[in-house]
Amino acid sequence: MLNQEKAKLPAGLYLIATPLGAARDITLRALDLLQTADVLVAEDTRSLRRLMDIHGLPLGERPLVAYHDHNGDRMRPKIKAWFAQGLAVLYASEAGTPLVADPGFDLVRMAQEEGVPVTSAPGPSAVITALTLGGLPTDRFLFEGFLPNTSSQRKTALAALAEVPATLVFYESPKRLAAMLRDAGQVLGAERQARVCRELTKKFEEIVPGTLQELAQRYADAAPKGEIVVLIDRGRLEKINEEDVETMLRQALAAGTVRDAADHVSVATGLPRRKVYQMALKLGKDG
Repeated sequence: MLNQEKAKLPAGLYLIATPLGAARDITLRALDLLQTADVLVAEDTRSLRRLMDIHGLPLGERPLVAYHDHNGDRMRPKIKAWFAQGLAVLYASEAGTPLVADPGFDLVRMAQEEGVPVTSAPGPSAVITALTLGGLPTDRFLFEGFLPNTSSQRKTALAALAEVPATLVFYESPKRLAAMLRDAGQVLGAERQARVCRELTKKFEEIVPGTLQELAQRYADAAPKGEIVVLIDRGRLEKINEEDVETMLRQALAAGTVRDAADHVSVATGLPRRKVYQMALKLGKDG
């Protein structure tokens, strides 16, 4: 249950993760902080007010101010003054975890430079939610946020990621989704597996699997609605033979354990970990 007494919070910056869609996904600790912070700062004040109303949290006389990319330079001195007064300042992103593709980075850096304690009440994250639902490897992933707007810049950015041995995670807007999938297919390979994760935790949540080519065709004529996360499977080394795998394993074994070497080579090649581990174990025993 929510604390009934409003205890005074120590001065500092408190970050809270807010629900992606389902209001009940917020944590009890985040509710406690919303109830007791002296000042509330939000990427979108309307979203935070709605969330507080749903959970019966009164704003009272406390300040509630917006902080986003367009007003950060103007707002940071004001927030700095609140820190100087010994106030507890709470920051909430519009949805998900603060500072993940979010404008709170400079605010946290300022607090740290001022010697102000910073703590976080973790919770929902669109990146992690998509990965848990996508059915693609999660042992290693790379979050790239939003790709550039223009096709040429987007292709350049994708080309730099082509050989990354990890599941790639992107945020994308509905209107650009088809173009992004088409460019990704041209750069990364049309048959590369991907997932379009839409409206996570909301009523119309869906996870659409397919190759980049299939997904690009699916959304070519009709842009979907809602918030979107795109997952793209890691690349695979083509026509790799056993000698190549052994060479990679010997190099990895020189720097780490059998387990670490097997993990590294399995991720890099896309080969089953069990098979690679057995090869690493044999090489390790052979010295």
